[in-house]
Parts: sequence; structure tokens; C-alpha cells
Amino acid sequence: MQTGFPVHLSRAEIDELGREIDQISAEVKGYLGESDARYLRRLIKIQRSMALAGRLVLFAALAFLPRFGHALASWPLCLAILATGTLLLALSKILENMEIAHNIMHGQWDWMQDPEIQSASWEWDSVCPAVQWRHSHNVVHHTWTNVLGRDRDIGYGMLRVTEKQAWHPFYLLQPVTAVVMALFFEWFIALHDLEINRLLQGRKDRDVFRRQAREIGRKVTRQALKDYVLWPLLAGPFFLYIAAANFFANIIRNLWTYLIIFCGHFPTGVHVFTREQVRNETRGQWYVRQMLGSCNIEGGRLFHILSGNLSHQIEHHLFPDMPSNRYPEVAPRVEALCARYGLPYNKGSLSRQFGKTTLEILRLSVPWPVKSRLFPGSVVAALDQGNASL
Repeated sequence: MQTGFPVHLSRAEIDELGREIDQISAEVKGYLGESDARYLRRLIKIQRSMALAGRLVLFAALAFLPRFGHALASWPLCLAILATGTLLLALSKILENMEIAHNIMHGQWDWMQDPEIQSASWEWDSVCPAVQWRHSHNVVHHTWTNVLGRDRDIGYGMLRVTEKQAWHPFYLLQPVTAVVMALFFEWFIALHDLEINRLLQGRKDRDVFRRQAREIGRKVTRQALKDYVLWPLLAGPFFLYIAAANFFANIIRNLWTYLIIFCGHFPTGVHVFTREQVRNETRGQWYVRQMLGSCNIEGGRLFHILSGNLSHQIEHHLFPDMPSNRYPEVAPRVEALCARYGLPYNKGSLSRQFGKTTLEILRLSVPWPVKSRLFPGSVVAALDQGNASL
């Protein structure tokens, strides 16, 4: 045991908690049906219609662009229309990435047996190849959530987000690197599975690296052609206006994705585990780790949809293959379980979680210790005791 806190959960209680969570999963999956399928198909239609509407509005704005000799009074109207089109396009990209593609690629909708909506074949609107994302996210991150040295999503190799990460002078820059990562988040995700650091250390096969780099190159080429060549070419002499609108739509999507992901994983209070703590981990202990390593964000129905229901990050980590539209109904049951077993259920408003995350990034950029509030050590001790008993 690594702490002096009393252990309040026995191995038997952790196992019982695991059985109760499995029961919730089985119940929900048992009554999935046509209403769930309609939800996804309707959402895909809305997203595609929104993307088309955004592009049509952008092209409509070109008619209001001031010509040589025209009064400057037409600029505000033109810019307002361009901004509207850009926002519509950004929202469509957010919906596609968050609530549609992310959850389809988790296998949440494979039960529909629709050949066009399958986790293994869906390709998303991002520079990261879906096949690589499914490995780095579904396999690595969701298996080893917040296990230092196993989960490469801890800081994404760029940020120090826990005191258990050794400090390096590079981290002094993380208030800046965090902003850069937020602006170009899809590009950092695209490079994530390359594991460049392991390649430089001689720990990654060069042939695998080259194959992955070629996959990324093909996907980047496809995305660049779509957003920055083909659509802008349709605008003729106004090429740069449409290219700029697509660029800013991608930036808005990146900022939103970063915000939701970081607020669900890195606020004050999220626990990070060592490899030793998860050695011989049981199913029940894995569930407890997901609860301790995730945070929820409070909000309304539209907010949850735009977040891909990753505002229910705790439920997503417990049930990664459960259709996301069911997370709101199981969240109260999970919270009640946490209360009954004396486990923390970390939730808060978007502003609160973002503030806590930002403060952690700033606090951990410096080498000297700065106090922060952590989860009760008794929970971690319970995991340690369960592992030690195996």
C-alpha cells in the first residue's frame, strides 16, 4: 500500500461493483432498436445537410463581395454571410467528428448491420486515418486509461498533466504549446500513432513507421484537396475566400474537440495510475480506474450532442461500445453507484472543468511542487489491495 488512508472497498465489493456495471450494459444493449437507428441516421442527414448549407452560404457571400469602385458599405454584409457559412460548416464538422464518426468507429452502431455504418470501414473528416485512430484510441487509450507509460493520451506526448510525469525544461512552454495543440488538434492526433519519440529512441520498427506515414500522407492529401483546392476552385477568382473559410471552420472544430477532450480527462482530481497499480487488474478494478480517470461536463441536450456525448466521459469509458445517445439515461445510475460505493463522480460545468484543466496545465509547467486537490487516497489503496491479493 502506498498511502495511509484506510481501505473502504474490499476485493469482493469491487467485484460486485463490476457486476452491477455489467448489468447496466447488458440491459441497455438488450433493448436497442429502431429508435436508436433512426437517431443516428437522422443525425447523419442533418450533418450532411448542414455541411452543404454552409458551403452554399459561403458561395452566396461571393455575390456581395465589393467590386472595384463599390462602396465599402457592402463589406459588413459580406463578412457576416461568410461568417455564417463558416460557422455552419464548422458545426457540421463538429457533429461528424464527435457524435457520428467517433462513436461509429467505437463500434457503437455495428449492431445495426448497416454496411455503410460500420466501425471497420467508416472514414472521418479529419487528417488522421481512421485505422490509426482506432488503434491509438480504441485499443491503447481505452484499455490503458490514465496508466502512465501505457496510455499515450496522457498529455499527448507534449504536455505535463500529472506530477507523476518527470519535469523537463520543455514543459515551461506548455502554456503556449497547449494553445498550438488546441488550434491544430487534428494534426496532433494524426501524428499520435507514429510514436516519433519511440522511433528516435530506436524502439519502433522503421517499416511500420514508414507505412503509417504513407497512410497519413494519403489522408492529408485527400483532406487538403477537398478543403483547400477543389471547393475553393469552384469559387474561381474568390478562391482564397473559400479556402480561408474552410481553414477557419477546421480551426473552430479543432478548438471545440480539444476543449471537450481535455475537460473530460485532465481537470484537477483525475487520477493517474502506475503500471504496478494495474498489474493483474480485474474487471471490477478496470471499471473503478475508468471512474477515477474521467470527468463529466454538465450541459443541455444540444451541448451533449455537439460534444459527441463525451460530456459523459465517465460513462463513455465504462461503456465505449454503447450507443452514445444512451449515456444520458445511464449517467444517473452510474452516479448513484459511485455514491453507494463511496467513489468520486467528477462532474462540473464546462467553465469549471476548463478552468481546472487550464490551471493544471499552468501549474505543472514549472518544476517546483504546487499544491492541488487530489482524490481520496483510500480509493487508490483499494485498487492496490485488490491487485496485491491476486
